[in-house]
Amino acid sequence: MRQVNFISPTKGRMDLDALCDDIMEYVISDEESDYRLMIGTDSQVHADVCFVTAIIIYREGKGGRYFYRRFYQARIPSFKQRIFMEANYSLEVANLIMEMLDARGLGSLNVEIHLDVGKNGKTREIIKEVVSMITGCGMCAQIKPDSVGASSVADRYTKAM
Repeated sequence: MRQVNFISPTKGRMDLDALCDDIMEYVISDEESDYRLMIGTDSQVHADVCFVTAIIIYREGKGGRYFYRRFYQARIPSFKQRIFMEANYSLEVANLIMEMLDARGLGSLNVEIHLDVGKNGKTREIIKEVVSMITGCGMCAQIKPDSVGASSVADRYTKAM
């Protein structure tokens, strides 16, 4: 996955190394602030399934930057399986980013996995399972309405084809 490109709306296409360098520069530019690293994936069924993983570095109370990656897979027959795949893609990216940021000396960021599940709608039946998957991997999980990484940022790019 290291060759995978993400897109920054302001800087264009970036590989993971450039993305991590950009996060580092952003954090170093205001070291007094608190930061949250939010990673979430959403999907939309078209002819294939469009997945979008978003990475957001949020400077508490001051805004942030985000990056996204769009990719496609053949249709997935099970809605539940698709939600678990979203969570798994977010975990994969989070582990890579955390490893790379740790190697750069920035291993202390608060990392959250944003899940596109909530207490309303058909995802309410699998909240416990998906959150357990994330917390079982040692990560913090956020669900709707607090999961803006998946339900707002990534969601926007699943629809913008």
